[in-house]
Amino acid sequence: MQKFIFENECALAGAPRIVPFGVNMLGPVLIKFGDEAQKRHWLPRILDGSDWWCQGYSEPGSGSDLASVKTSAVRGIDDEGEHYIVNGQKTWTTLGQHANMIFCLVRTATDVRKQEGISFLLVDMNSPGIEVRPIITLEGEHEINEVFFTDVRVPAANLVGEENRGWTVAKYLLTYERTNIAGVGFSVAALARLRRAAQNVTRNGRPLVDDPLFAARVARVEIDLENMKTTNLRVIAAVAGGGVPGAESSMLKIRGTEIRQELTSLMRRAMGPYAQPFVEEALHEDHDDAPIGPDEAASAAALYFNNRKLSIFGGSNEIQKNIISKMILGL
Repeated sequence: MQKFIFENECALAGAPRIVPFGVNMLGPVLIKFGDEAQKRHWLPRILDGSDWWCQGYSEPGSGSDLASVKTSAVRGIDDEGEHYIVNGQKTWTTLGQHANMIFCLVRTATDVRKQEGISFLLVDMNSPGIEVRPIITLEGEHEINEVFFTDVRVPAANLVGEENRGWTVAKYLLTYERTNIAGVGFSVAALARLRRAAQNVTRNGRPLVDDPLFAARVARVEIDLENMKTTNLRVIAAVAGGGVPGAESSMLKIRGTEIRQELTSLMRRAMGPYAQPFVEEALHEDHDDAPIGPDEAASAAALYFNNRKLSIFGGSNEIQKNIISKMILGL
């Protein structure tokens, strides 16, 4: 609950979002599956920001079908101790260009069901054999990357949980990732910005906020957001009581990403023709040219295009519906 309150207050204050990979994703995994040595070493470094983590899940042929990952980790031993040699490729690695650590799903067995041959490894991004290549997103940003592993040596002590049982760890992490993607606080802040913008923009001689069609869409998204906040609080209460997010995290992921996409769509509509140009330099602090239209217009197009990915990453919304149908309806 404290985390929920903190993140919501940060969002309402316009503070930048905390990078989720360490605090929101790996932290709960280490608390649940890590051994005592891993907890003592990694958890304090997550809290104080000593390590910047990124996520090594998706591969070119393994996205929503995550259990089909092919990046291999072969266990061995030499004079320096037990280790894994990792070879393969990860993709869509968010902020990997800044990270010094990556948690990875790797294949440690091929003669079993695909879910049973996966392990969860912590890898130093500065290890010899790791190459990071940028992927430029639709709006021109370098946010995501490809990460290549060529004979990368990883200490066996960096295995989280049991070998070949990493699928359980992966699913546990994904429940927290999907809950985080919902971004309740940031949607509340985005809705407030949208309302302010709509008050200051006129259409046909009156404020846009008074346009019945626009107002109806805003009301719809506000109702959905209130419903999602309630569901999120229920999940938090369940976790506080010792539970683990289940199908609820998939529900939050679906609704949360739809709301965030709708908010950026409405802001783009509110800005009208001013939302069409995207001046990337306008987002830099040393840019002092005259703005094109209202302040909100500077990022309207960029956020709209960037947020198209929300319903895909973390397991596409279609996959989330399959999870819900299986866990709740037994289909």
